[in-house]
Amino acid sequence: MELRVLQYFLAVAREQSISAAAQSLHLTQPTLSRQLKELEEELGKQLMIRGSRKITLTEDGMLLRKRAEEILELVSRTEKEVMWSEETISGDVYIGTGETDGVRQLARAAKELQEKHPGIRFHIVSGDAVDVCERLDKGLLDFGVLLGDMDKNRYHYIELPMRDTWGVLMRRDSPLAGRETIAPRDLWDKPLLLSRQVDNKSGLYRWLRKEPPELHTVATYNLIYNASLMVDEGMGYALTLDKLVNTTGSHLCFRPLEPRLELRMYLVWKKSRIFSKAAELFLEHLQEHLDQIRADA
Repeated sequence: MELRVLQYFLAVAREQSISAAAQSLHLTQPTLSRQLKELEEELGKQLMIRGSRKITLTEDGMLLRKRAEEILELVSRTEKEVMWSEETISGDVYIGTGETDGVRQLARAAKELQEKHPGIRFHIVSGDAVDVCERLDKGLLDFGVLLGDMDKNRYHYIELPMRDTWGVLMRRDSPLAGRETIAPRDLWDKPLLLSRQVDNKSGLYRWLRKEPPELHTVATYNLIYNASLMVDEGMGYALTLDKLVNTTGSHLCFRPLEPRLELRMYLVWKKSRIFSKAAELFLEHLQEHLDQIRADA
């Protein structure tokens, strides 16, 4: 497969029309149609269903679309890294992270580094641990921030000094809102909203002292904003981390768990990863920044 043909394929997938894609690519329709036919013949798969009004992707076509986007993104990044001058330190740093207030310290380190090297740009990709690890493994991220248990044999890592605290997001008029802390027994009969990456081996279930089937889980989420809307609508109680939802002036409140339950935090990167100069400098500066935090503690 040629990169040029992958770009053609993505244009058709985006426009859902051969004619519209050909116009955007400055090609004739017969030329574009021939390129797509040759791509399908090369792969031995039908990638598109050509309807009377629009083109839709087959299951194989949707897989190719995802992979083509990843390939072209990686090629673009590689070209930029090779072309950047040695004299001027610039470039892009890609960080994937779940929702955590700990990102604040990474942002401070990034700002300090940009003051020295304005040509360095940062790209934050939000997602849960599954999303972050998938993008790390494909080389689409330089670093990932993982919370709690993680496979230390799989990645290089540094443990960050910040900790996240588990608690419950609820409506202010809910029966548990009058308590300062929430105990396991308080939640056994309540409708719960849980993060999708929480499994039956997690510290949260151990804290609850219940197996998943014994709890009343009404919904799962991967990012807390949408979960906060469900809580606001009265669906239940969301187990989440502190400082992620600003409850000031809202109908919501946050109460920590008792006994206290915290998550460790790690900055990780792929063991075979070769850093750009920008990513290398960020890692060095972040380590200096964290050393200062520990010294001030």
